[in-house]
Amino acid sequence: MDPVTHGIAGALLGKGFFSEREEKVAIFAATLGAIFPDIDIFYEGYAEFVHHDPLAIVKYHRAITHSFVGLPFFAVLLAALTPPVLNWLKRRYSRLQDWEAPPFWLLTVIYGVGIASHILLDAMTSFGTRMWFPISSRRVAWDLLFIIDFAFTTIILAPQVIAWIYRDPAKSRGRAVKMWIAFTVGDFIAWLLTAAASYPFHLWIAALISVVLAALFFGPAAGGWGFKVTRAEWCQAGTCFAIAYLFFCAVAHHRAMLKVRAFADDHHIEVERMGALPIPPSLLDWSDDIRSPDGIFVSQLDLREKNPPVFYFIPDSPPDVYTLHAFEMPEVRLYWQFARFPVIRSFEDDDGNHVVELGENRSSARGPRGPQPFTYRVVFDDAGKVIEQGWLTEGMPRRRMRQLIPQQPVTRPAAPEKGAP
Repeated sequence: MDPVTHGIAGALLGKGFFSEREEKVAIFAATLGAIFPDIDIFYEGYAEFVHHDPLAIVKYHRAITHSFVGLPFFAVLLAALTPPVLNWLKRRYSRLQDWEAPPFWLLTVIYGVGIASHILLDAMTSFGTRMWFPISSRRVAWDLLFIIDFAFTTIILAPQVIAWIYRDPAKSRGRAVKMWIAFTVGDFIAWLLTAAASYPFHLWIAALISVVLAALFFGPAAGGWGFKVTRAEWCQAGTCFAIAYLFFCAVAHHRAMLKVRAFADDHHIEVERMGALPIPPSLLDWSDDIRSPDGIFVSQLDLREKNPPVFYFIPDSPPDVYTLHAFEMPEVRLYWQFARFPVIRSFEDDDGNHVVELGENRSSARGPRGPQPFTYRVVFDDAGKVIEQGWLTEGMPRRRMRQLIPQQPVTRPAAPEKGAP
């Protein structure tokens, strides 16, 4: 999940459940706690750029700071640091004189809730997180949300905006107009961005969203009832809507998984990994993926369609000495643990060197596939010596994948039944 959404989620929880006492510090603590786990990107960057570790993002990101094992330690640490930092700021800035920190135990709880929200939201994405590190290095990925989910972000941001609009009757109309314009502009920008990224949705849906936002921002003014709802109540309602949205995502994910399991069973595929990954922006669009011993099966499905999804098979390159050598390398073995639906490609480049590429396919798109992140490359010379390794910076364009490993509709014959000759 992106850091902005994490911060918005933390603010929602702080305003909804912890703002009655020392509200400013409580809201700040919930927001900071929700963002804090991504502090590991600094160590990741240090390892990558100073020590030139190509797999720093795999080793250090979403590890101990994203773990329920580390949560109590970080919550206590942040709670202990807050009072002295706050006192120092109050001495420098007089406008902060009325800020008071909650009791230590409550501050620890608030930071803990913020950190927990970050861990759980990351686990709901297809990238996943190591929520029990260092006890377990397994990535937990529930595949309910895309890494950037505009619908979810709007759901958790809108209640906070509505509470702000109706906090001051004299300013409510002007605030409502400004927020509706800002959200509508953002709505159409999201429409343009998703179309450019091959995740398009209909323009009428963007228009409908604008109408719904108008109802949310202007509707509570009818009869003045919106002014009677407290900020905490608005944010609590927003939390309930967010949970409901996640529930519907889980139902949709379950339906998508039924389709991928049915395909694997019908075609007697030896499954190493399988999953249904969300395709933004709709929770009705999914990418079904199966990793078999010799390649991957992929399909992009719409749950509104009754026909079974069409799967395509992307085979691995035939095993060779370079592939075997690559998998003896600790970096490649670590990548293989991280990747969920990789394809192995082995070929000779224009310079006569031999290349082994492992292309991750967990980021799927409709139509022609753009550059894919997390493609790892190892380059060997004629003597079999590694001369280069690391991430393929331009990703893995689909046109190149088609040229070297053509995608083919599945035509595998069914495996013979047990007991058949």
